[in-house]
Amino acid sequence: MFITSLENEKIKKLLKLQKKKYRDLENKYYVEGYHLVQEAFKAGVLLEVLQIDEAPYFEVDTYVVSEEIMKKLSTTDTPTNIIGVCRKIDYDEIKGNHLLLLDEIQDPGNLGTIIRSAVAFGVDMILLSRNTVDLYNSKVLRSTQGLYCHIPIVSVDSVPTINSLKENGYKICGTDVTGGIDIRNINKSELTKYCLIMGNEGNGVSREIKELCDCNFYIPMSNDVESLNVGVACSIILYELER
Repeated sequence: MFITSLENEKIKKLLKLQKKKYRDLENKYYVEGYHLVQEAFKAGVLLEVLQIDEAPYFEVDTYVVSEEIMKKLSTTDTPTNIIGVCRKIDYDEIKGNHLLLLDEIQDPGNLGTIIRSAVAFGVDMILLSRNTVDLYNSKVLRSTQGLYCHIPIVSVDSVPTINSLKENGYKICGTDVTGGIDIRNINKSELTKYCLIMGNEGNGVSREIKELCDCNFYIPMSNDVESLNVGVACSIILYELER
């Protein structure tokens, strides 16, 4: 099917998916570019494709659209030639021994970096606090390079979830420059089941959550550096926990 009008009902509905409330309502989102569409297809979440080229790429419903429509749908300065409409995945329960909880991370690039590092360094599941930037924000999706499809990610109410994890034998680990353990000296035999918590870019882990932590880590570094970007810090800690 060839679509040329911006007034087409399908196009108008897709444009609404640029807003979180409609993504939540429809339980859908879309990704831009061949690589992200391919990753969605491999993960089994790709529903349909809109593209400029008439040649079929994926075995799903495919719509050929005009460059004007693609430009309108694109969230980047340089429009892609293919967009994939995907379904969200809902997870019923928290599973795995190595968990990562993100407490109000706001920057899409940071969330994307953390997701990539979590996949690289053995995290079983990522838990997002309710006020963390939306996973399906277009900037987050691009920065993950499709790796969001390779790890279960759920939104949770942080405090009740942490309390439940503690009851089920998880050690809750935070970060603290003044009272933490040097990440190089951790006893991994005591961390067979853990939930690492990384906090907001400006405020760190909230006080309420910090009080629930069983231990804290810190990354030793030069006195010339006051702090690290949360994405970088999380990557270093996950690497040390995994190696």
